[in-house]
Amino acid sequence: MHEIVAFSEQQNFIEPNEKSENPVEEKWTTIITPYRGFFHISWKEIWQHRELIRLFVHRDYTSVYKQTVLGSVWHLIQPLFQTLMFVLIFSKILKVPTNGIPPMLFFLSGIVCWRYFSECVNKTSMTFTANQYIFDKIYFPRLIVPISQVIVNLIGFSAQLGLFLVLYLFFYLNGAAIQPDWRLIVLPVLVFELAALGLGVGCLISALTTRYRDLSMGMGFFIQLWMYASCVAYPLSQVPSSLRWMVQLNPIVPIIEAFRYVFMRSGIVDFSQILSGAIMSAMIVIIGIIVFNKVERTSVDNA
Repeated sequence: MHEIVAFSEQQNFIEPNEKSENPVEEKWTTIITPYRGFFHISWKEIWQHRELIRLFVHRDYTSVYKQTVLGSVWHLIQPLFQTLMFVLIFSKILKVPTNGIPPMLFFLSGIVCWRYFSECVNKTSMTFTANQYIFDKIYFPRLIVPISQVIVNLIGFSAQLGLFLVLYLFFYLNGAAIQPDWRLIVLPVLVFELAALGLGVGCLISALTTRYRDLSMGMGFFIQLWMYASCVAYPLSQVPSSLRWMVQLNPIVPIIEAFRYVFMRSGIVDFSQILSGAIMSAMIVIIGIIVFNKVERTSVDNA
């Protein structure tokens, strides 16, 4: 007999020693019981549902661009126009220095990283509210939904990274003062850290919105403020030394600075900064999953 551990305590199942008048019901093979630990994650069970993850990824990706004329091209149009606007406002009007990096590359590098993180947060933060009609009808590990959103947004990030590389090659061949660093090999680590941070923050917010729906109303405003505190539109070197330690507590800052450094050798990157950002990201992921697991038990009741 195979046992699957679950959060749902609302459904009624036949006890092993209980007789049923219906002979079909006596042929049960699975017992679903609630999780006991807050940080219990059945990775084996999630892996067994990998086909469901694939279906969620396909559903969420196609539903966004279904019946649109440009389709997936929107992955490129949005960051491109946002970058052009940043160049106009911050570089041409406000004269924000970019440390010798072509403004187009400087702003696009920050926007590509930030958009992946923010999209992960925005989509995963609606896990319980947007999928309630599924959660109250069928059992599967709920963490599958946020994981699928992280994968969906990774598709868009890959397209935007490709756009960045095309422009990077263009400026490089035209003599721009940029040079890739051998530390470029850590790029997958930076992407993983962005994904993990987006997953943790999204899980935390999705759990809190089941009780405090006001959070969903202020999400856009909160994300916008966070962006301006994340060195997307300015280099960390322009932050006064007395305030720099405060900005570095933001776990997105060392990722964006490291991303710019490995491609263009520009930015403030040191071991302590990277370590503190990784520790902060790990703490956010752990807290987010703990709260997510706790709320998952009663998410259907609170709907």
